[in-house]
Amino acid sequence: MDKPPVKMMDPTLAEMGNHLSDAMKILESGKLESEQGKERRKLSWKDIPGPLQGDGQDVVSILQLVQNLMHGDDDKQGHRRMQYVGEQGHMALLGHSLAAYISVLERERLRKLTTRILSDTTLWLCRLFRYENGSAYYHEDDREGLVKVCLLTINTHYEDYATEGFTLLSPKHPVIYQSAACRSGLGQHLCSQLGLPLSSLCIVPCNTMFGSLHQMDVALLDKLIRDDRESGKLPLLLIANAGTPGAGHTDKLSRLKELCVQYNMWLHVEGVNLATLVLGQVSSTVTAATKCDSMTLTPGPWLGLPAVPAVTLYRHEDPALSLAAGLTSSQPVEKLRALPLWLSLQYLGHDGILQRIKHASQLSQQLLEHLKTLASIKTSDILDSEVSLIEALRMVEDELNSPVVVFRFSQDNSAPSSGGSVEGYLVGERDILDALNRWLGEQLAQQVPLSGVDVVELEDEGTCVRFSPLMTAAALGTQENDVAALVEKLGEMIPVLSCTLLFRQDFKDEVLQQASLSYIEDQSWPGLGGVRYEPRTTDLDEDKRQHWVEKINSDLLKKLMELDTDLYFSDGPEFCEEKNCIFIGMATEDLDVAELVETIVSFGRDIEESGKLFENMTEVVRRGIQEAEQQLQKANEEKLMEEGVLRQIPLVGSVLNWFSPVQASVKGKTFNLSEGCLDSTEPVYSIKAQMNKEASLDSPKSVTKRFPGQKLFRRHGAGLDSVSDTSSVSQLEESFRETAPVQASDAEEAEVPQEHHVHIVEETALSDQRVPEGQETESVDTLR
Repeated sequence: MDKPPVKMMDPTLAEMGNHLSDAMKILESGKLESEQGKERRKLSWKDIPGPLQGDGQDVVSILQLVQNLMHGDDDKQGHRRMQYVGEQGHMALLGHSLAAYISVLERERLRKLTTRILSDTTLWLCRLFRYENGSAYYHEDDREGLVKVCLLTINTHYEDYATEGFTLLSPKHPVIYQSAACRSGLGQHLCSQLGLPLSSLCIVPCNTMFGSLHQMDVALLDKLIRDDRESGKLPLLLIANAGTPGAGHTDKLSRLKELCVQYNMWLHVEGVNLATLVLGQVSSTVTAATKCDSMTLTPGPWLGLPAVPAVTLYRHEDPALSLAAGLTSSQPVEKLRALPLWLSLQYLGHDGILQRIKHASQLSQQLLEHLKTLASIKTSDILDSEVSLIEALRMVEDELNSPVVVFRFSQDNSAPSSGGSVEGYLVGERDILDALNRWLGEQLAQQVPLSGVDVVELEDEGTCVRFSPLMTAAALGTQENDVAALVEKLGEMIPVLSCTLLFRQDFKDEVLQQASLSYIEDQSWPGLGGVRYEPRTTDLDEDKRQHWVEKINSDLLKKLMELDTDLYFSDGPEFCEEKNCIFIGMATEDLDVAELVETIVSFGRDIEESGKLFENMTEVVRRGIQEAEQQLQKANEEKLMEEGVLRQIPLVGSVLNWFSPVQASVKGKTFNLSEGCLDSTEPVYSIKAQMNKEASLDSPKSVTKRFPGQKLFRRHGAGLDSVSDTSSVSQLEESFRETAPVQASDAEEAEVPQEHHVHIVEETALSDQRVPEGQETESVDTLR
């Protein structure tokens, strides 16, 4: 039996595939150029476009340049956050290269090929997402399909729009209805692209009394449509959600479809929940999307396919109107937009597509089941709404089938307290909880990056943490162990959030009891709160006082940050209105709030007194030096009177000193910092003074005992080193003695002893005369 002939691949296609594979390996390898090349790059092309090379460059060099532009100057692979590109991603990238290659074929062959690609892709998508007898429009911007659909509806309702244009819209003003839960800016983009005024956009509120807070209010929509029709307007199109951008809720699509049929309106649906249509079991609310007039799909993030287009599936019987609206094109090149998706869908197959969507849904169910067991975590507002039993069951069904999980920390006031209280949190509690949940989301995203969680702001619930694996799992490669790690980290952070919320009021009460502290009310700070140390000095003007407050709080913050404690100290949020403050971060259950506040007060007082002592010492030493100079000048005059004028003559004085030496007495002075006067140095060198000095140097400081490894501000046997006033002054003088010695003349010796004294010893200036032998020792001893 003869073997079937082996089909040879086009060499150009084979070479293209090899080049793409080699290029991806180079770009993903993370290997940068050599040290020599790196230095040349720093000197040549950094932020400066270089000229074209005369003889051109090879592929490897060009790809190396692309890699440098992608990663910049970061040489560490760990710092690069790029989407995971698997083999199915390579197929999508290959599709873009093939599209450029296919576009050079002869026109008839290109038309047949593009028609086959477009029809295959449309058929597969319609079967996957249960959209019978649909057509497809492929577009790069996920909003462009809705714009084309709006043009289609305008051309349908205004028959001569193609020739008459906007003049036909004046008698019957078109109206586009959009849910308040739709993504922001969508309606404004439509009006801008269609040339319609913003008055053509009608925002429909969500339910406020019955049903979910994120579902469109159908009864109110009905009333709005009737009012517009009575006023001569034309209801044109309704935009509904099968998975809101924030919380992933689905509108009542069946009821909305009935309303659109009643008023001859177009129903367009979009949302992440549309991806679940490929599963075997789908909720009835999402299944209703298959009856809508059009829907926009984003298979790129759902399946982890980079640079694939979004798809808008629609139903319309008149191909001429579809062509006029731009939904179809006679240009074969535009039909090649579907080529990357055509290749990727074939590579994944039906089972591969189903497995990825199912995996993301299972991750959501896994997280939701664990969140139900955690205290203080709120996942739904069902119990807070007054709904019927049937409506509540439907909402539970929607929640269990939604691939988007939104949760929020919400402290139960009835929870057992560990020393704190929740009284006083009725006012501003929402803002405080928003700040804590924002911190929670940021910490979870940082510590478990593969989970893909982010922070979302919802109008009714506030700040929440969102887990949407359909949009992130395929790109990040999220697995079940990542969800388990997320739940574990969340369990560790819940006690911290609870304790912080409980101790926040206690911290405020402790700060308000201290006259030297001011409490900073900033409800956007995720932590205990903020304080400012207020100096007790009242004799300064406003500018000097502000400078003094800034210096004290800056030094206080540095000192607190050096402590061995788990608390986080900061100068506050980036856009905080309050300045010169110290903000304390999250707390644990064993925090001693009273000790924390006392420590802040003690450190602030020490810094304030130290600053005053330095300031006073500078002025006192300056005046002391001036007075010492006067005393030295007076002593020199007395010496002159005592020795006589003849002894000051060099030659005569030497002869007189040889025959009749003068016993000069040394007179020392000491400057008392506390009294601000000059005294004699004789009491300083007494035995009692020396003993007191040694005793003061050897006296131990009072230290609160702590166990080995015990952190500060812990209630269980933990304390903070007590800081006494005397110890702080002693340390200040020690530092002053090392850095600021007293300046004196050549015949002067300055000393700063421990007991707040600066000793200035006055010595008699010796003339240039010879000392007789035998008297040298006596003179030196006398000077000493």
